[in-house]
Amino acid sequence: MISLEICVDDGAGLHAAMIPEVTRIELCAALSEGGVTPSVGFMRMAAGGNVPVYAMIRPRAGDFVFGEEEEALMRADIVAARDAGLAGVVLGASLPDGRLDVSMLARLSADAHGLGRTLHRAFDLVPDPEEALEQAIGLGFERVLTSGGARSAADGTERLRALVMQARGRIDIMAGSGVTAGNVADLVSRTGVGAVHSSGRGAATDTPARIRELGFGGRHATADSDVIRAIHAALRVADTGFL
Repeated sequence: MISLEICVDDGAGLHAAMIPEVTRIELCAALSEGGVTPSVGFMRMAAGGNVPVYAMIRPRAGDFVFGEEEEALMRADIVAARDAGLAGVVLGASLPDGRLDVSMLARLSADAHGLGRTLHRAFDLVPDPEEALEQAIGLGFERVLTSGGARSAADGTERLRALVMQARGRIDIMAGSGVTAGNVADLVSRTGVGAVHSSGRGAATDTPARIRELGFGGRHATADSDVIRAIHAALRVADTGFL
């Protein structure tokens, strides 16, 4: 069965994703910025449910080139995820030229010993995906979250297919970015990925005008159980081959 991971950044989304159709939850803050490390309180809230939860470990928005202080913060956040009782962490780090920072990832992985590990979309910046995939395998990651180096997974199908063929079951290739109920079956059919990642969000809600005037943000959308079930239903069709 193709696995379905849902990323969430608030309590309502977490509750919506705690359903049997979801294989795993990626716990974040600020999905509007691509996701950063969630608070310790949110980690504790997410622990103990019936769906495994992996915490995003990313100290800020922007690039993935991290200095010593940011690495120290990530290592502390890995400890916090473990102490909260989460199942795993989501990691990534780049060198200035876009290659994976293998040394830093090795240190972070050592701190995450015993936890599941996903390599996040820092992978999509690498100049040589074949090399980076072998590095991820060597570091012991369970899976790579990738759009195939494109803005959306639907636009990166050729590279996703190539990564699946290279992986040969040694690591999961999880397609993410822009995955919906409307395109997931075609995406799986064209790439052969065994896992997909989606926000599963419903319609955005309006923020009161006064809140926007004061600079506290605009519209917000959160994971929706009905949307998630629709993605899962499309995955079941894809998995049985009835396209």
